[in-house]
Amino acid sequence: MPKDVLTFKRGGVHPEDRKFLSNKKAIEFLPVPKEVVVSLSQHLGAPAKALKAKGDSVVRGEKIGTASSFISAEVHSPVTGTIKAIQKVTLANSVKCDAYVIETDPTAEEVKWDDIDWRTKSKEELLNTIKDLGIVGMGGATFPAHVKFSITKGKVAEYLVINGVECEPYLTSDHRTMLERAEGAIEGVMIIAKVIEAKKIIVGIEKNKMDAVKHLRDVIKAKGYPITVQPLKMKYPQGDEKQLLKATTGREIPSGKLPLDIGAVVSNIGTCFAVYEACTKNKPLMERVVCVTGECIKEPKNIVAPIGTKIGELIDFCGGFKEEPDKIVSGGPMMGFAFYDLDTPIQKGTSGVISIKVENEAPQTSCISCGKCVSACPIGLMPTMMYKNISNGRYDVALNKYSLMDCKECGSCAFVCPAHIPLVHTFKYGKKMARRKK
Repeated sequence: MPKDVLTFKRGGVHPEDRKFLSNKKAIEFLPVPKEVVVSLSQHLGAPAKALKAKGDSVVRGEKIGTASSFISAEVHSPVTGTIKAIQKVTLANSVKCDAYVIETDPTAEEVKWDDIDWRTKSKEELLNTIKDLGIVGMGGATFPAHVKFSITKGKVAEYLVINGVECEPYLTSDHRTMLERAEGAIEGVMIIAKVIEAKKIIVGIEKNKMDAVKHLRDVIKAKGYPITVQPLKMKYPQGDEKQLLKATTGREIPSGKLPLDIGAVVSNIGTCFAVYEACTKNKPLMERVVCVTGECIKEPKNIVAPIGTKIGELIDFCGGFKEEPDKIVSGGPMMGFAFYDLDTPIQKGTSGVISIKVENEAPQTSCISCGKCVSACPIGLMPTMMYKNISNGRYDVALNKYSLMDCKECGSCAFVCPAHIPLVHTFKYGKKMARRKK
């Protein structure tokens, strides 16, 4: 491996990336849907509190939900129209929550955004803008960005590390963002750096996206910004913040700690673009790039779509299915969520929708204690022992002796398991039962 390409050392796997299906085509814009379903749980933490009622008119960009707790986020209407219903919906991750059903007004005028020089704003003003316009982590976790960027007293954010890794197979929305929206994304990086007062800025990108590495370096050089673009080895889960920080800074997050505990903040490249639009245009996070791909899609594409768009409409925009899929997954195949209802709406964290065939799916057999899962775990856990203890109801042992809560649910262990045991599902269940027992 070349010396200028870095990675984490412990564990990891190498799934086939399948990115060729969608990474050569430019981002397209979805025509405004006739109806969107905007949930009030667009983020990690407590759902937003509804600000509108059935029958109310809304304007594109108008706030329709407000944060209900410290870990929560604002929600805005992605379209101009009328709220025809407020109803319960089930999201791709099985969360049930309230959602607005908004009927779009096809005669509505296009909303014009502001033109703001972010450099004239204080870090407090920028942080308030990020909060008020509902920016969350767009890599999938959807953690409210204003909370992440609020540096607690006594802490210092020496590093700002930008995640452009996109290590999940199939997904290419971040790749296309770096190629087509680089100027805005880099401005967003500098805005975040100002807010957290970062001393060093690194953008990590896997080496299967060297065109993005070159393009970002060219943009950064032209702007004269103090940002390093670091190529990384193709290895999953390179994009997890623990592994990304280990690769780019050499620092390791201790068990139970956060990136800020080692002087770092991590942000996804898509989040940076959303921050740029918020702080330079006063534009809320109400649309995003979604990668619609997989062997069963006729024309895989990256699409800018309003939050709340039904997934079936995205698939139709890609020409529909060329064959019936065995699975439809929201997110990546390693950490995403399989679902079946094509009326399921996209969220702020929906990076992709994958339609795949499952060839020769092998049946589950008994664990033979081969240790492959232990070798693959990037955290250094013992998945086989966690699985056995959870399966036998010993949740406290899995929790206390085998550090169950340190599991990032990346799926590396399940990927290499010759017995095809649903390890990640077991660990999620074990965490739930351990919390309940505690």
